[in-house]
Amino acid sequence: MPQLPALPQELIDRFVTGPMSAEAVHAASMAFEKALIERALGAEKSHHLGYPPGTAKPEEAGNHRNGRSAKTVLTEDGPPAH
Repeated sequence: MPQLPALPQELIDRFVTGPMSAEAVHAASMAFEKALIERALGAEKSHHLGYPPGTAKPEEAGNHRNGRSAKTVLTEDGPPAH
């Protein structure tokens, strides 16, 4: 297994405010995984389109952003909990 990156203590402090049940730990890890996947997919889209969100589409760009819609990404843990 590859070595996991170190997480900032401030991030851990936002998730852990006291004792946590196994369910709470799982929910926090799923929330973090969801946010991480959304950020990675957004970056991938910006890279593919050639410009970041909130900026004007370059003249030479063929594709453009046309809104947002819900998506489901299946992970090793299965579908996300709602």
